[in-house]
Amino acid sequence: MFDPSVLLIVSACVYLAIGVPVAFALGLATATTLLLAENYPLMVLLKETFTGIDSFPLMAVPFFILAAELMSGGSLTEVLLRFAGQFVGHKRGGLGYTNVVGLTFFSGISGSALADAAGPGAMMIRMMDKAGYDRSYAAALTAATAIVGPIIPPSIIMIIYALQDDKVSVGQLFAAGIIPGILIAVAMCVVNYRVSKKRNYKGEGQLPPLREILLTTWRALPAILLPVVILGGMRAGWFTPTEASVVAVFYALVCGKFVYRTLAWKAVPDILARSALLSASVLIIIGFSASFAWVLTIEGIPQQLAEWLVSMHLSPVAFLILVNIFLLLFGIFIEPLPGVMVLAPILAPVAVQMGIDPVHFAMIVIVNLTLGMITPPVGGLLFVTCNVSRVSMSALVRELVPFLWAHGVVLLLLTFVPALSTWLPHMMGFK
Repeated sequence: MFDPSVLLIVSACVYLAIGVPVAFALGLATATTLLLAENYPLMVLLKETFTGIDSFPLMAVPFFILAAELMSGGSLTEVLLRFAGQFVGHKRGGLGYTNVVGLTFFSGISGSALADAAGPGAMMIRMMDKAGYDRSYAAALTAATAIVGPIIPPSIIMIIYALQDDKVSVGQLFAAGIIPGILIAVAMCVVNYRVSKKRNYKGEGQLPPLREILLTTWRALPAILLPVVILGGMRAGWFTPTEASVVAVFYALVCGKFVYRTLAWKAVPDILARSALLSASVLIIIGFSASFAWVLTIEGIPQQLAEWLVSMHLSPVAFLILVNIFLLLFGIFIEPLPGVMVLAPILAPVAVQMGIDPVHFAMIVIVNLTLGMITPPVGGLLFVTCNVSRVSMSALVRELVPFLWAHGVVLLLLTFVPALSTWLPHMMGFK
């Protein structure tokens, strides 16, 4: 008779090692365990997979994805890049700053790092390449900045985390992600400044006249206000996070069709199809992660790990350092969504027992796992960025090194300065 917990973990590692996509690796590991251990019926896989996605709050995921696709289809990317470029494009390394600022604004709409890299990121890489920047550097800057997507609201990973930990709400996490997201953007700008100065990446043109700045800002204002509408409406009690996602869809549709007038009705079917595919891929990950986590929970692995961590009598600081190291290593091999599904129910209760604020801890987990998207060998953002930029993986990773150091500094600040995560939710009155 096989030990189910050992069989589950070993089979998951084997499937990942031979290149099976993460979602299916978790599902196959669960099926293998159910078949070989013979402790539970195979029907558990189907039941828990569908139970994992049978959640009203999860309806927010496809709607936020659709809102982002509608905004992109309405030429929002060009509007935001033009808005960002007018302030920083004329400076040394100006297109690099435009890349960072543009992706940061776009992340307040997409909620997805991959969407940021494949959409506005791809455009900026081409623009930087034409302006004389090293294409590999442009790709590295794009990948390093795109991880802001899941951190600045609206964020799909934050919705999933709130479903795993009842000590936090979606509204709290949305508010908590704003300052960390801005810190990451500032860190990327600092690295861009140093590299641009060293390589003499010059800016383009001059600061536009005030009239042009005001007109461009006015044109970009409807797009910039989407995160404000979402957070403000949730804080005022006008709608729940799920209802906010539907509001975002209608807002995006109105902006694209009637405000910017760039969204054609004939493009809507393709937008719906892309949104459906993206939503399906996310929900497959969530469903199989739920079945995998069910076996872990039934076998008592979370409780055993929690008891082991508590028995070590670690201080909160030592616990956070250990968690950071573990999550960074874990995130190298597992994508953020299944990582949150599996680890949040295990680690979050231990953090609460040690007196760590649950919102603070949630941001540490989310930022750590998101960083795994730009760390080889499994980092999804690396493959997407290499594909859209046509840069080799080795060249991209070489250029990423200073950005990874900058991310490490931001992660240390978030770990040891809890107010960076908790101050804004407190000020906005989220309970």
